[in-house]
Parts: sequence; structure tokens; C-alpha cells
Amino acid sequence: MQGHRHSLFAGIRPKTRWLLAVSALPLFGMVAAFGVAPDTDTRPVPARTLVQSLTPALPAAPAEQTYYRIDELARGDTVGDVLRRMGVDDADIQALVATPGVVGAGLTRLRAGQRLEGRVGDDGSLQTLAFGARGHEVRVRRVGDGFALDTQPVAVEYQVLMRSGRVRDSLYDALDAAQVPEGVAEKMLDLFSGDLDFRRDLRPDDHFSVVYRMRYRDGEAVGEPQILAAEFVNRGRAYRAVLYRNAQGREEYYTPDGQPLKKAFLKSPLDNSRITSGFTLARYHPLLHTMRAHKGIDYAAPIGARVKTVADGRVSFAGWQNGYGRLVVVQHAGLYSSAYGHLAGFGPGIRKGSRVTQGQVIGYVGQSGLATGPHLHYEFRIAGVQKNPLALNLPSARTLAGAERVRFLTASRIWTARLDLLRGTRIAALD
Repeated sequence: MQGHRHSLFAGIRPKTRWLLAVSALPLFGMVAAFGVAPDTDTRPVPARTLVQSLTPALPAAPAEQTYYRIDELARGDTVGDVLRRMGVDDADIQALVATPGVVGAGLTRLRAGQRLEGRVGDDGSLQTLAFGARGHEVRVRRVGDGFALDTQPVAVEYQVLMRSGRVRDSLYDALDAAQVPEGVAEKMLDLFSGDLDFRRDLRPDDHFSVVYRMRYRDGEAVGEPQILAAEFVNRGRAYRAVLYRNAQGREEYYTPDGQPLKKAFLKSPLDNSRITSGFTLARYHPLLHTMRAHKGIDYAAPIGARVKTVADGRVSFAGWQNGYGRLVVVQHAGLYSSAYGHLAGFGPGIRKGSRVTQGQVIGYVGQSGLATGPHLHYEFRIAGVQKNPLALNLPSARTLAGAERVRFLTASRIWTARLDLLRGTRIAALD
């Protein structure tokens, strides 16, 4: 009976199911007795029929939704690529670019890493767009089927920050613990790489201090940090660097007594690499199976490792050249030049005629051309003739002298005082 009742009432709402169960009782042989109270009026009650029209409540059509989108340009992106990722349809992209003043405001000249913020409708319609360009905030808003443009200067503020730390197990752990931003850490290590080999020279209890400037727009850090002064103490010996801008506006780092921190030529075009084949006039070539001169230095490195130019100069060649594979040649001051072969690819903007500065990435390690494995073939040339860079007495960078040195000492005093303060604070904290 229980199973039968379940199948009979299945699919009926609970309240309806209860009413049906009461009306069905006599059908199952059950009898009930009812009594009537005294003085009850038992005459029939007149019945009235009421008709009420019920209009079903239909759900209202949903209002068009807009979505707040943020995206940024990656390397190789166009503005159109970013807008499509944000959901903007092609018709609005074309209308936006055609809007008077938008191109002039810098929309099509944005660089990798720059951010766009906008509101986009369900149908792909662009409602608003905002981006920063040349110290201004550009805002675009929809007006009918087109767009209106508004630009406002953005207030930029600078903050000078100081960090210090001590090496215990790992330099990178110490930098993280001191909350040194990654960009500052990389630049600080580059500054001292001419004097220190951070793979072999580092010791526990070495310590560092850095003073740097950050630029903020609307409370958000923008651009690259700039180191104003830095110190690294290795085995008790202090190495210091102070930024100085000369009368021509060129910025360089010097020691506190005015000696240039940057050498005229870097010791190596690669960080943390080892020499696998040196400069020699007779070497067995593993691919050609002959004895021939090897007028360069081979550095072992993984594919994609960054290759840096060893000095300022101009690119005189960037392309494929026989056994060198992908090759970059940089002409430096005077008769000096350097060559970088077997590259996997070229650095940003590297082409014949482009200017480069010391330490700039000009390519990436590969194994193009006649190479048995990934490595960099590096040559140093004087008047076009390969020389052994490890055996040369290369010129040193220009030192500050006379009135310029006095000007430097005056300008740098504030930053060396900050380093002294950081060192004293660190020692007091340790004690």
C-alpha cells in the first residue's frame, strides 16, 4: 500500500497531494461520524461566483551589462590585440582609432607593459577607455556612435626608499627579506659585478644597503626604480656606488672618491658563465674535424641566456653570417669592436645602426651556425683583427677630475650619508 500511494501521488505538489488524500478516504472503506452543535443554522448558504483575471508576472528583460576590463600590452602586441582581448568588437576598434586626436594622444604608440582600462558592453561595444601617455591620462568615452577624448596631466611623485640586509644562506633570500624590489636587486648586482663574482665571492655575514627612488602615479609605482647609492660589504671590504649626473645630463655611477664604477669594457658578455674554449691559434674543430684557429672565447650557457654588449657603441652588423650563425657586431670607440655569435635571437631594437649602451641585452644564447651545442662565441677585435680579451690591457673609463670632481663630491654627499645611516642602523639592530 505504501508503495502504491507513492506512485499514485508522485509529481503532485505537497499541499495538493494532502487535499487529494483527504477526499479519497471514503474510497478506501473508512467511515467518519460528524455532529452538529445546537442552534446551528443549517439552511443552504447562497453561492456566488467570483471571476478574477490574473495576469502572469513575466520576468523583465535584463538590462545591458558592462564589464570593467584591465589588460596590458605584451611584447609584439598591437593596441587592437589588447582591445580584442578586452572584448571590444572590431567595428568599435576601427571607430576608436579613427576618432580625431586619439592617435595623436599616443594610443597607437603604447609600449609593452603599458596598461589599458575600460568598460565594455555585452555586445562588444566600448563604453570608456583610459590609458597613460607622456605624463597624461587619456580618457575616451562613448558619445552616440562615436567617441570623445579628454586628456589631463597626471601628478607624479617621487619617493626615496632605503633598504638593507645581511646574507645568511642565500643572497636572494636576504634581498627578499629586506623587501628589495626585483628591479633594484638586479641593478645593484650589475653595479658591483665588475668587482665581485657573486657565485664565488659571497660569504655569510656579507651585507648590503641601497637607496633608490621610485616614481608613483595615483599611488601606483610606474617606470623603473633608480638606484641613487648602494653598498655591498664582502669579507669586510666595502664597495660603494653613487649616481652622478654630469653637466651634459649623462648619468653614471662612481665610487665615493670619484672613480668610475663602470669599466670601459665588461669582463664578460654573460652573467654566471664558464669558459669552455679559449683563444688559440690551433684547435680541433668538432664539426669540421680539422685543426684551425679559434680566435675568440666560448662561454657555456643555456639557450635563451641574455648576452650583453661589453661597452657602449653602435651595431655595425646584425644578421646571419656563415658559421657564426646569428651574429651581432658592435663598433666601440676608436678601433675597438666586439662580436657575438651562435645567437638564438636578437635583443629588442637590435639592428644595424642602432646605438647600444654597456650592459644592454643585444641577443640570446643559441646554437645557430656551426655549433655542437648552446654557447656564446665572443670575439674582441682591434682594427678588425681578433685579439684575446683576457690578455689585453684595455683602457679604463674616464675619471672625474678638477671642478667636476668637486661638483660630484658636493652632490653625492647626501647619498653617502644615507649609506652611513643604513650601516649604523643595521649594526645597531644586530647588536
